[in-house]
Amino acid sequence: MNRGWAGLATLSLVLSLQGCGGGGGEDKTALVKQIPVNAPAAIAQESDANYDNNVNGLISAATLKSWKDNWLANRPAGITGKLVILQATEGPAGSVYIKPNGTNVFTYLSPSSDWIQTRTNGVIETPSMVPDGAGMDALLKKFNIDPKNDMIVAAMGTGSNPNAMAQGRIWYALRYWGVDKKNLAILNGGNQWINGNGMAAGDFQATGSAAPGNGHASVKDLLVDNTALQATMQDLLAVLPSADTNLKNDGVFIWDARSLSQYSAGEMVELSEDTDSDTAGTQACATAYCAPVNPANYMWTFQNNGSRQGHPWGTLQLQYTHMLDSTKGFSYRPKADLAVLLAGGTNAQGIGFVGADYALVGAGNAYQNGDTVYTYCETTFRAMITGITSAVILGKPTRFYDGAMVEWNSLTGRSVMTDSTGNEILPDNSPWRTDVKSFYRAATSNTLVAQRYITDAYAKSANAIVNADKAYKYGETIPTAGARAPAANPCGG
Repeated sequence: MNRGWAGLATLSLVLSLQGCGGGGGEDKTALVKQIPVNAPAAIAQESDANYDNNVNGLISAATLKSWKDNWLANRPAGITGKLVILQATEGPAGSVYIKPNGTNVFTYLSPSSDWIQTRTNGVIETPSMVPDGAGMDALLKKFNIDPKNDMIVAAMGTGSNPNAMAQGRIWYALRYWGVDKKNLAILNGGNQWINGNGMAAGDFQATGSAAPGNGHASVKDLLVDNTALQATMQDLLAVLPSADTNLKNDGVFIWDARSLSQYSAGEMVELSEDTDSDTAGTQACATAYCAPVNPANYMWTFQNNGSRQGHPWGTLQLQYTHMLDSTKGFSYRPKADLAVLLAGGTNAQGIGFVGADYALVGAGNAYQNGDTVYTYCETTFRAMITGITSAVILGKPTRFYDGAMVEWNSLTGRSVMTDSTGNEILPDNSPWRTDVKSFYRAATSNTLVAQRYITDAYAKSANAIVNADKAYKYGETIPTAGARAPAANPCGG
């Protein structure tokens, strides 16, 4: 076990976009120069305490029914285009698709695979990242979405934890690429529950709309830069404390949306978690938190054949499942209940935010007013739910660490762990080793560690994805001047 050491000189590279435009004539250049770059606080929006009153953000089935039943009469102010409903999956029999009219209301099947892409941040190749500009434009074309004028609703289809994650990925990708909050909504609850809670059997049909593939819009038309919604690995390194402690005065709140078993690398488990999945006859944890039966057998907490398990320093853990009500189609719990949890309070089961000592931090000791939330899980699917909670319901500045622990737990120095081929993942003097700012337990054998694909162990930046997306939006090449990052001193200093 290793709780890391201080001494990593955090890289802080500032991207300056000056004189944006080029290639599009004077009018386009003038417009591009005026593109606002939104901070997380400007991207967030706060829900009404009664979700029925929302006309964007988190909306209820009753609101969506009023829209689809008479779109031209009931559509929200400022929306002049179509109603486009994107279902992550089909719903169950009798509630398969929210009924379109084929004229100005359309319901398309759009699984989570549409909204992710394997990309490199300049240091490492990572799966399940936000799609690039060309990928987003292909989706706008496929579903004939006009992102400036249409209302786009992300729906689950069948209500479930994974499908709530999937609808979050739709919201995240569209908002990241500049779709205005007034044009974007998340439907609260799966089809099997909203059929009888805001909608009825007649509001569904067995087939969805056929994707026309004739759209003409581009994310380049959205003259706003919301890329701050994504936090890169470089960004996260820059805000971590120098030790694994809960700092309340640093302006950031880092939320681990995974289970306590993963956060703790098997040192502690939470309610209903199997304490040792490889030991026959053990029982799930029956209290809010408990010690595992066999803490030495911790590899069951690993995902994606990682080199280690644990968490970045200074993060607090509260599993995403506690944001949703599984008895109500996996809808989001009331705003007031979610606010209590974010502040450090507990739910009826005694679950709340815990820190590195695996103890509850207590009311008032979690999110602090003015903090920016950084949230992550393994691949930032589960963190879509925690991020929707903070950014869309509670209105807090929020950034998604999209690379997540599949990336973070890969960036390990050779002296800690090699991969199954016996090769290093990162050299010990790479400046991008994240093990040095983490609590972790390494894999018990390198034979269990899948090969990772390193782009450049000494890259000058880990912001290649955001930079490429800015370049696509701005229509120009992002400046690349500067040397590669120097080798880090593995002994500290």
